[in-house]
Amino acid sequence: MATWSTRGLRGSTLEELINFSIEKYRERHLALIQKIPTPIKPIQIEKESRHITLAYFDQKSTVDYIGVVQGIPVCFDAKECAADTFPLANIHAHQMSFMKEFEQQKGIAFLLLFFRSRDEIYYLPYRDAEHFWNRAEEGGRKSFTYEEIDRTYRVSGTTGLPVHFLEQIQKDLLERD
Repeated sequence: MATWSTRGLRGSTLEELINFSIEKYRERHLALIQKIPTPIKPIQIEKESRHITLAYFDQKSTVDYIGVVQGIPVCFDAKECAADTFPLANIHAHQMSFMKEFEQQKGIAFLLLFFRSRDEIYYLPYRDAEHFWNRAEEGGRKSFTYEEIDRTYRVSGTTGLPVHFLEQIQKDLLERD
């Protein structure tokens, strides 16, 4: 069973920007996407502030976000990496399995990757994540590099939308046809 401690949350900056963007999408009636909380079981709670200082993950989470974009079901996970190499250990087998099943149900699954050293965010379609995952499963690299991702899927910000990924969903849809 995995434990969580108050050493800081990896990915919290990216998630804050995504949360802000999805709220703006909702306000503009472009999409309805929700952050899925990871279920935890508190073990230790600080009495005065009532903050959880130690907890166990109650069950495996699926992905960070689920919703609908103009009638199209979407699910995605937000990931950060410090260098130009993204370790596949940062993606869990149950997440890949969930995204695969989601796509089989005609939904769109993807990752939003933040390369911190470059200050760049990319939309990684599930099919690309699956390619890297399968390569590792077959004994290949256990990571993928910045150079390997399709940089036409770069996510840019616009006024009021720091992580504007709807255009990449449209691009992904067009490439499926």
